Amino acid sequence: MTFDDASVRDVLAGLPIRIGHVFRPYAEHTPGQPALVSPEGRLTYGELAELVSGTARSLLSLGVRPGDRMTIIGENCLSLAVLVLAASEIDAWSVVVHPRLAAREIDQILDHSNSRIAFYDARPAAMAEMHARRHGAKAPGLGELKPIVVGDLRRDAKPEPTHSSSDRQVATLIYTSGTTGLPKGVMLSHRNLLFGAASVVENRMMTAADHVYGMTAIAHISGFTLGLIASLSVGATLFLPPRFDPAAMMDSMSHDGITMATGTPTMFRQLLEYMTQNAIDRRTPGKLRFLGVVGAPLDIALKREVEERLKVPLINGYGLTETSPGIASVNLSAPRDDTSVGFVLPGIESRILDRNGKEVSPGEVGELHVRGPNVMLGYYRNREETAAALDADGWFNTGDLVRTATDGALFIVGRTKDIIIHMALNIYPAEVEAVLDSHPDVVESAVIGRRSHQDQDEEVVAFVKLVPNSRTTGEDLIAYCSRELADYKLPSAIHIVDAMPLNASGKIAKNQLAALIASPSPVASDPPKR
Repeated sequence: MTFDDASVRDVLAGLPIRIGHVFRPYAEHTPGQPALVSPEGRLTYGELAELVSGTARSLLSLGVRPGDRMTIIGENCLSLAVLVLAASEIDAWSVVVHPRLAAREIDQILDHSNSRIAFYDARPAAMAEMHARRHGAKAPGLGELKPIVVGDLRRDAKPEPTHSSSDRQVATLIYTSGTTGLPKGVMLSHRNLLFGAASVVENRMMTAADHVYGMTAIAHISGFTLGLIASLSVGATLFLPPRFDPAAMMDSMSHDGITMATGTPTMFRQLLEYMTQNAIDRRTPGKLRFLGVVGAPLDIALKREVEERLKVPLINGYGLTETSPGIASVNLSAPRDDTSVGFVLPGIESRILDRNGKEVSPGEVGELHVRGPNVMLGYYRNREETAAALDADGWFNTGDLVRTATDGALFIVGRTKDIIIHMALNIYPAEVEAVLDSHPDVVESAVIGRRSHQDQDEEVVAFVKLVPNSRTTGEDLIAYCSRELADYKLPSAIHIVDAMPLNASGKIAKNQLAALIASPSPVASDPPKR
């Protein structure tokens, strides 16, 4: 199905104008239906509507204007979801940031987005509380959002232009690491997110009867679109644990009637490990009908074990932050026994090109390009990166290598971009290298990914050349990095080398480094695992 098909045009015509409008019909017709549930409490659709409207008024009284960026630092909670929806009401851009990021990274996002104001989750033991203290945020509460601490108004922040149309008005900035080591703000419009949510609803046959378990964070695109927006768009109930915990998920599946959940391969492996450790052979029969996997390659052995022990199909899918996120998915009505990510979703055009820009034949490997209402508006304040990713005709280069099977199903083969994926999070080697190179004893560094044999996740591995006679160790460098990087970006091993292998153009030959760590003979001593 292409973007011009009548059925897709009907879907687009039926979408609300703003993401904050998706729950309004249910607030009117089923106000008592639970909308959001978390350890801090629950909100019905009627309560959610009142709280969002009140919070939008409070934002305006604080000085937040249409077109302003407002950063929200926190884990999944009711207040975070309400702030996202309230920002939509006044045409501000929400910038949701996970507090797990290092202080340097959060400060870069605040500066790059030129946020008008920042909000911090200040619940007891909340990870964001440390950042609130560091930034001197003291103003307690925002209307009825008592667990929120409010930062100072940034008076030099300038609002961006606003647009009445949903396809031009930015709803959110979601930051990903940039190839230069600096973060990139992905500008997603209201239509981007609403179309992405509509695709999920159709593909997973979601209804108001569903109880959705939020395995992933709203700060990441899967939690934002597949969880928050999709659930509210059908009147379902979304459960928002602050962070993924296998025990909490098992308990919720048993007692809360969970019908569906989407997580990463690593999360599902942790769930299986919990079941094994607690002598739970198989899931107690319940209402679970769907499990989805996103964010990293799916191992066939993991897929089969999940399906055997949890007694539902594990549905594979593929997408990126820049595509809101869905590009392809296996349909729930036709589960597969392989690791295909299924078929390109309706309304999205795709083409697979070779390095010369020509379309490859079916079965051949090429780079995937997509176009459609799911594709981002661009990278905020970064024309160069935007031009490299989006051409004049709206085609987005995913940077991923794919092939199609005989039935047209898509298989992800690899990545042309130099990305390491760990815990479903993208890590750019340049970002880690920039921190390592800033150490006074480091001459140069090179960072690559090493695939784990267990769950197809990747580890960050660094090679470092030191100044002569340096006594700095790999452990010292990891400690140094821990002050500048989020924990998931830290190298799991650092090899100290006398010299870097170079290719003919004088650049570090990372393929040779990858061969070294793949060989049975160690090239250097690894520091202890964290």
